[in-house]
Amino acid sequence: MLEVKDNGATQAGIEQNKGMQPITPSGHLDQMFRQTRAYHAQLSQMADLKASMMFTLASVIVTISIRYLEDPYLRWPVMVLIAGSLVTIVAAAYAVMPKLNLNTKPDLRDPHTNLLFFGTFSHLEYSEWVAELDPILHDPNQAYEAMLRDIYEMGIYMGRKKYRFIRIAYVSFLVGLVMSMLTFVLVELARL
Repeated sequence: MLEVKDNGATQAGIEQNKGMQPITPSGHLDQMFRQTRAYHAQLSQMADLKASMMFTLASVIVTISIRYLEDPYLRWPVMVLIAGSLVTIVAAAYAVMPKLNLNTKPDLRDPHTNLLFFGTFSHLEYSEWVAELDPILHDPNQAYEAMLRDIYEMGIYMGRKKYRFIRIAYVSFLVGLVMSMLTFVLVELARL
């Protein structure tokens, strides 16, 4: 847990394993949290846009390419292109798929439960959520920790899910294009 200075007085008992120094609640910290959360939201929107573009592009390529499967000279290059595009579609769709646990109520005894994430508090009654938030709202130490946890979880989610699968979508699309072209060249060389 973060240690907070109360009106400039230092408090004992800083947890050394976290490396956090005592902090004084202030406007500049609040601004930092606001900016960081806004930045994460912007990155998330950019990821969704990139995934949407890849999904649309790969879908159009599959739709247009299917008619060339009957051509004996283009069949294999087109199959490779379609396979790469299908992997792109799946990765792009997975990147924007919401992370929600629709059937499980959060464990409120777990100190790592993120009460600021809608996927967590959507399983709680309003009175239950407010009762859990009350101590956080009245203790700057807990409030900063809750904001830090929320920012951290947003970053982890984007890094491990969104951007990871967007990267897979881009790579599979590029590999599909290159492999399709190489297959086309090999088919043409075999015709000679």
